[in-house]
Amino acid sequence: MEEQHKIPTSKVKRASRFVRTGVKVGGNYMKHYAKKAVGAKVTKEDLDKENADDIYKTLSELKGSALKVAQVLSMERNLLPSAYTDAFAMAQHNAPPLSGPLVVKTFKQYIGKSPQQVFDTFDMQASHAASIGQVHEASKNGQKLAVKIQYPGVADSVKSDLRMVKPFALRLLGLSEADLDQYFDEVENKLLEETDYDLELQQSQDFSSKCKHLPNLAFAEYYPEMSSNRILTMSWLDGLTLGEWVQTNPSQELRNKVGQSLWDFYMYQAHELKFLHSDPHPGNFLIQEDGTVGVIDFGCTKKIPVHFYDSYFALARPEVIDNEEERYKHFVTLEMLHEDDTQTDKNFFMPLFVRGVKLMARPLHSDSFDFSDNEFFTKIYSFGEELAKMPEVRKSSRPRGSKHALYVQRTIAGLFNLLNQLQANIHTRWSVED
Repeated sequence: MEEQHKIPTSKVKRASRFVRTGVKVGGNYMKHYAKKAVGAKVTKEDLDKENADDIYKTLSELKGSALKVAQVLSMERNLLPSAYTDAFAMAQHNAPPLSGPLVVKTFKQYIGKSPQQVFDTFDMQASHAASIGQVHEASKNGQKLAVKIQYPGVADSVKSDLRMVKPFALRLLGLSEADLDQYFDEVENKLLEETDYDLELQQSQDFSSKCKHLPNLAFAEYYPEMSSNRILTMSWLDGLTLGEWVQTNPSQELRNKVGQSLWDFYMYQAHELKFLHSDPHPGNFLIQEDGTVGVIDFGCTKKIPVHFYDSYFALARPEVIDNEEERYKHFVTLEMLHEDDTQTDKNFFMPLFVRGVKLMARPLHSDSFDFSDNEFFTKIYSFGEELAKMPEVRKSSRPRGSKHALYVQRTIAGLFNLLNQLQANIHTRWSVED
């Protein structure tokens, strides 16, 4: 992949790239309808692909929170056309890498030495490049290492980037501005946390220590003495990303083994730690030949408040969701309903939320669940599309849902997507009983 030799870091330069992209997307629409007017065979899918490629190109050049938004959007397969999710999925671990001189400059700024002075060997070509940083292979005293380097200017541009990305997100996701504003602070805080590699090092060590007893998982060892708030050094974990591993056509037994490990990992976090590794995309899991799952990237995490945890998982129980008084109490705690809602709003939203909860909780209601069940995922995507088109939902006078739901629900949905990619059939009863 072609290397990137500079990143726009000033607000003016970054804003101008967004403006040019908006003009380019507008031009794509004009060309599309002009071709249709003269009888050319063009489709909406062709237009989506052209727009998605242009938007992704801009986001990948800007890096940082702008590209992180693309990464998040790549998981929204129930809201976006496939052309967008396919293009944005490249943000997970296949973005254009920084050039060698930029890598050296970053090292000297934050470590005070070049990478060659810090390590015995250092591969100047990045192994992986994503939204916030890229990873290089290195070694020290015979130990193979992974060195994550943050892109220049990422931390300083989070707030301004989010303001510029907001119009794209509003249009692509079809959300109301009130809904987006409700969660804006939460997104901003999480993105700022992800740019703090001192915090990520601490969280990585904490998660690794608390989850190392779980079977079939592997975690890296971290090296504070070779790290800083913009550079993170850890032991190298071998393996293919989950997406790459699935392409090797592994046996069903191995698929189930990997799927069970992921399920147990996330259920332990949710029920015991109440603290989630909340970036569950395929690039953050490295699958080894025997099915061992290496877990990386603890930059994005979510602490689950006790009051939110109690109501969120209570609703997964049939005896609660089927009890009108009980479920109403928990919907209010989760800010899905409000005590001063009109009766009309309550009558509209209550059955809608009950349908959604019952659908998402299905895997918890039996001893095992087959995540290759396409009907289950079709219903989830169809429900999401139905919600997105409802004027009552889009034009609601107030947000529906706690800000804490943003990353918790994203994590659960991401886990389900991983298990679907694996086509895994696993034991699921454990989480409900806890």
